[in-house]
Amino acid sequence: MASKKKTSGKKVSNQTADKIVTPELSKIRAQIDSIDDQLLKLLSERAKVAQSVGLSKKSEAPSTADFYRPDREAQVLRRVLDNNPGPLRDEEVARLFREVMSACLAQQEPLKIAFLGPEGTFTQQAVYKHFGHSVRGMSLPTIPEVFYEVQAGHADFGVVPIENSTGGVVEFSIDMFLNTPLHICGEIELRIHQNLMGRMRGLEHIKRICTHPQSLAQCRMWLQQHLPEAELIPVNSNAEAARRARDEEGTAAIAGEMAAEIYGLQIIVPEIEDSPDNTTRFLVIGRKLFAPSGGDKTTLMVSAGDTQSPGALHRLLEPLARNAISMTRIESRPSRRKKWDYVFFIDVEGHAEAEPLKSALEQLKKHTSLFKVLGSYPTAVL
Repeated sequence: MASKKKTSGKKVSNQTADKIVTPELSKIRAQIDSIDDQLLKLLSERAKVAQSVGLSKKSEAPSTADFYRPDREAQVLRRVLDNNPGPLRDEEVARLFREVMSACLAQQEPLKIAFLGPEGTFTQQAVYKHFGHSVRGMSLPTIPEVFYEVQAGHADFGVVPIENSTGGVVEFSIDMFLNTPLHICGEIELRIHQNLMGRMRGLEHIKRICTHPQSLAQCRMWLQQHLPEAELIPVNSNAEAARRARDEEGTAAIAGEMAAEIYGLQIIVPEIEDSPDNTTRFLVIGRKLFAPSGGDKTTLMVSAGDTQSPGALHRLLEPLARNAISMTRIESRPSRRKKWDYVFFIDVEGHAEAEPLKSALEQLKKHTSLFKVLGSYPTAVL
């Protein structure tokens, strides 16, 4: 009887499969196979062309970092997004093309990208969003170490957080530009989703929650409403929080989706951040400046010398206003040269080598005791 039941079940399964695979579906599958073959052929052709470009530049570009052109990549992404016919969303198209460019560049040798670790942080997500997955990541414990590894040439580029839309500026990153000669080569805007994760299946089993202080601040209202009795424990990184949630009974973590994958946790409640547009901006740091891409931002480090004198800041900003330059951000930090002396970090629209910003900077420089273009780089694409 058991054998007959198994045979009967198998026949039903086959009959169901036969009904699903209709002639029309078979035709559609054949179309997909044909398109996939064309895609593979075109991807191979693109890789070969990229390889030939690399060979032609080998004599003048000894390292992989010299092949990387953020200005050119930004132009490619903008062009394909302008021509995107759908139905794929712009975010999906941008992600696909970033991976294609990443894989083609890695034919020479993968880029080495230093980032604020450990594995599973939002900074690592930013690395993959900007550079694709065909890079070699270097996880480092502190922001200064990211700068020093890039400065020493042990990493081609670095990625560090600079500001959050709700938490404000990351002062460690800003201050490092006072101590190193590095430049800003790009920016990344990453939508931050804070997820509650752990090995348990319900909120009632959570006794404590580990997370980075910034993540804690971004989820405080949700936690007060849903887990008012849980102990909140600040830790150095969300990756450390995820590790503790993996190893400790009753401990949950707040972190990104990548941390859940790396540490084998399940997401108990997704997207618990209080602000629906919570976004962190990251900077790509490197050893040189790049050409205009056609849609750029410039970051300046300037000081008026005597910042206590009346109108000092006005004299710095007036040339920007006179030349119709849009300023998107300004931060002040102690210069460390003398007491109560400050340096201003200013973001403006445009490239330092393109008008009208070029003229504005020439005028601004006359009113400064310290003037440095930290970088002119493509504005974040999605």
